[in-house]
Amino acid sequence: MSVYLLDEISRCLNCKNPLCVKGCPVSTPIPEIIQLLKSGNLSEAGEKLFENNPLSMMCSLVCNHGQQCEGNCVLGKKGVPVHFSKIEYYVMDTYFDKMRIKCKEKNGMKVAVIGAGPAGITIAFKLAQEGYEVIIFEAKEKIGGMLQYGIPDYRLPKTILERYRKKLLEIGIQIRLDTTIGGTLEIGDLFNDGYDSVFIGTGVWRPKKLGIPGESRGDVLYAINYLANPEGHDVGETVAVIGAGNTAVDVARTCLRKGARNVTLYARGNKIRATEEEVVYAKLDGADFKFCRQIEAINDNGPVFKPAIMGDDGTVAGYANELEQEYADTTIIAISQSPKDKLLNTTEGLMGSEKGFLITDENGKTTCQRVYASGDVVFGARTVVEAVAFSKKVAKAMDLDMKEEI
Repeated sequence: MSVYLLDEISRCLNCKNPLCVKGCPVSTPIPEIIQLLKSGNLSEAGEKLFENNPLSMMCSLVCNHGQQCEGNCVLGKKGVPVHFSKIEYYVMDTYFDKMRIKCKEKNGMKVAVIGAGPAGITIAFKLAQEGYEVIIFEAKEKIGGMLQYGIPDYRLPKTILERYRKKLLEIGIQIRLDTTIGGTLEIGDLFNDGYDSVFIGTGVWRPKKLGIPGESRGDVLYAINYLANPEGHDVGETVAVIGAGNTAVDVARTCLRKGARNVTLYARGNKIRATEEEVVYAKLDGADFKFCRQIEAINDNGPVFKPAIMGDDGTVAGYANELEQEYADTTIIAISQSPKDKLLNTTEGLMGSEKGFLITDENGKTTCQRVYASGDVVFGARTVVEAVAFSKKVAKAMDLDMKEEI
């Protein structure tokens, strides 16, 4: 273990009422993990991290630690918080490949998991540990969902997802790639083939459109499509990114890494929705931010905006009639995403909201018997750790539901 990490674990105060744990959406037992490391029990620390959060290794890299565990550390109020994210990654990276996941004896029941994103992977691990036969159906060619296709490599090395794929297979979980449920196969077919329960974790893959002239131009892209395959797009030297959330920042930083020289993010309001840390890094990479601009059209030269009119309270009161032309080789729209509707259209009784998100109860149960859901397809774009936290609850509900039928 490096001197830096030894210094970090020695700084932990082992608080009796740890605010870091309260700040974590999945209540990671941070002081306990650190105390185990202090006593040389790295494997036990890794086991506890995985049991609490199967995606612990990924969360250590992509979570907003400044607003969660580290942001609530007592030491951070007057100084520097304990950087638990670095400790967590070290433990899981060291322990993960040699980890032996304990699974109960097979109980004869079978579960279909639709979607191999954060929610689906969590459900698969948890139910396999309870003795269920689990088969994952993934529409794309690799597992991970947004972890694979929506988070750039510099934030999350994709080798980690390959390690997770091997671990899923190691405990007997089957993974069927390039298979869309709601197309040739439907949820009804799964039940006809003897599945006892179905979980839906299909995420949000439909980009939200602006509804403006020029959106179908050849030099316009949607963020999720660009991030899924940045090498397949020549964006030129100057790029305009519409939006200022974390996805927009990921797009901007990726463009700069792929050769763009000038990248500007445009926001309707006067605030940035992305995390402070990501914004700092984007600016260091060379990205610019422009605020209070409402996009009206995209033409041969790039996006056209209306400037905002600011109210006395510092908020946007409206937009001026004059138009401002910004020049760009490529315009990338990064405002939001929604679920695709294949499952809703092919599953009788499955209900969704007006925006296409699946309707569930507090335990993830949908309007169809023995069909559960979690993750972005239920709540919209959220963090990985939030998907894990709710999916753990859903896994327990599915387990109880199926056991009642025995």
